[in-house]
Amino acid sequence: MDTPDLQRAGFFRRLAAMIYDTLIAVAVGMLSALAIITILTVLFETGLLSKQGNEHVSVLIQSSFYYSLIIQVWVSLWVAGFFLWFWKNGGQTLGMRAWRLRIYSVKEGTSIGYGRLIIRLITSLGGLGTLLVLVDFKSKQSLQDRIAGTQMLVLTTAQNDHKNW
Repeated sequence: MDTPDLQRAGFFRRLAAMIYDTLIAVAVGMLSALAIITILTVLFETGLLSKQGNEHVSVLIQSSFYYSLIIQVWVSLWVAGFFLWFWKNGGQTLGMRAWRLRIYSVKEGTSIGYGRLIIRLITSLGGLGTLLVLVDFKSKQSLQDRIAGTQMLVLTTAQNDHKNW
């Protein structure tokens, strides 16, 4: 899809999409935490992992740095995977689709690989990188877009139609 006729997204449209996506990311995180905690509980209760003298699995998981770290890494990977998968497969998360936003490469005709998308995710600083759009009136680029060589453009209603996904 050609991008010359599309404008870069402003701060408030990006913010609205980020709020929408945050709600979805929280749900993804909660479901992934539920899955790993269920798996750990089954492993402890069947004796495949030692409860280390604890009567309840929840006490062991909450008091153990190791198990807490495993859960946090697992949840983080799922949440990051949510963003990366949607950005790679269509250039839009669900919140971006709702607000007619899409990520494109700054270099016309080049695709955005997972490496650039991971850089974009990390340099977004949890959304703080988007604040740069407030002071960058001319190019409306966030920190993550500048570093990853991407741009977030506003689609027309026809371009955002589900048939074009």
